[in-house]
Amino acid sequence: MMTAKRAEDDPRRRVPGTDSVLADLRLADAARRLGHAVVKEAVHEAQRRARGGEIPPEAVADLASALLPRTATTLRPVLNATGVVLHTNLGRAPLSAAAVEAVQAASGYVDVEFDTASGSRARRGRGTLAALRAVVPRAEEAHVVNNGAAALVLAATVLAAGREIVVSRGELIEIGDGFRLPDLLVSTGARLREVGTTNRTHLDDYRRAIGPGTGFLLKIHPSNFRVEGFTSAVSVADLATLGPPVVADIGSGLLTGDPVLPEEPDADDWLAQGADLVTASGDKLLGGPQAGLLLGTREVVDALRAHPLARALRVDKLTLAALEATLIGPRPPAFAFLHADPEALRARAEKMARRLTGRHIPAGAVPSDGIVGGGGAPGVRLPGWAVRLPSGYTRALRAGEPCVVGRDERGHCLLDLRCVPAERDDELAEAVLRASTVAGAEQAGGRSAGGKRGAGSPGRGQSACE
Repeated sequence: MMTAKRAEDDPRRRVPGTDSVLADLRLADAARRLGHAVVKEAVHEAQRRARGGEIPPEAVADLASALLPRTATTLRPVLNATGVVLHTNLGRAPLSAAAVEAVQAASGYVDVEFDTASGSRARRGRGTLAALRAVVPRAEEAHVVNNGAAALVLAATVLAAGREIVVSRGELIEIGDGFRLPDLLVSTGARLREVGTTNRTHLDDYRRAIGPGTGFLLKIHPSNFRVEGFTSAVSVADLATLGPPVVADIGSGLLTGDPVLPEEPDADDWLAQGADLVTASGDKLLGGPQAGLLLGTREVVDALRAHPLARALRVDKLTLAALEATLIGPRPPAFAFLHADPEALRARAEKMARRLTGRHIPAGAVPSDGIVGGGGAPGVRLPGWAVRLPSGYTRALRAGEPCVVGRDERGHCLLDLRCVPAERDDELAEAVLRASTVAGAEQAGGRSAGGKRGAGSPGRGQSACE
């Protein structure tokens, strides 16, 4: 009898069944939003913890609800406190509210390739292409593909497959993750004819290389590094005097000039200098979605669009919608972050530091230079301010909700406010307060082990700024 009584008292026998938990209104609603499989997995995890004695059986539905993701994607929103405006690892440019609204509008059936007046087929993305031409008036025609590399692939395939691309040795760049531009170009069947040296290339170098097999002259803006000292390069205007088509890649995606970035070339200017085609990225300084932009003469762009490869590289309706809204709508967040007022950043940092020190968290406001990032404007420093915390906060904030990505620098955690919207300062401060328990435990553990934890992490901090 006693054995039977103990079995009846076993809390594991009181763990509710899966069907009864799924009947909870919170979970039933979540199943409609996230899918049955996602919710069921959360329920099973809550049941497992209840059987292990971690939670009481009556808390299974509550825990299952708490374990559910906010959305049906594993992508996790973050607060970018690195000071890097176009952080490649964090998705580069954040979309504007207008672009997000446009994506939502385009998520259903839309007239992406349909003329509602005549009821017949229409040019795909015509509104987006018109917006591009309006922003870059010197472009006779425009086309959009899925990223900047694809734009160059399409140009090389159409204009130089089986022929030569003449390019300066000093412009054959490597970008992130070991991606090398020469490898991309030769994959199209084109041959590279390198001219000049790594630091100096002259107009005569190009002139001597031109022959019957020349497909085009390629000008690449080395937007992720700078060469200083005994250097020389050839302008687009000079290349345009030599005869063959000139294809120019501006790298960072600046369509028109910006006084904050005086050394950064823009598409409109290079077209004015005589480029037949300019390629650019949509998710960098333009501040829009990932896309490859091709702007140039009608003859060249029409030839690119007519090639079979253009179909394989085309963008979807969501990209077209976000890009058009970025072009015609309000300035995107990246523009605001790039032009942030240092004094305003200072006032925000000092206010947050006072708030945190008032809650016994060692915090201070310190100068912090931001950078453009995304392979753009190397060497340009963006004066700003950050909140300085003990180094243990860097990891704790990444693990919290919301996820906050700062950077380790000289044994401290720096939260640069440049790319944090001012209206989210309270949210950031609360995230620091919640992280203080974890960070304090890590610091205490490091001291008891006879060393500092997190203070010697320059590598991690640097990787956050790639």
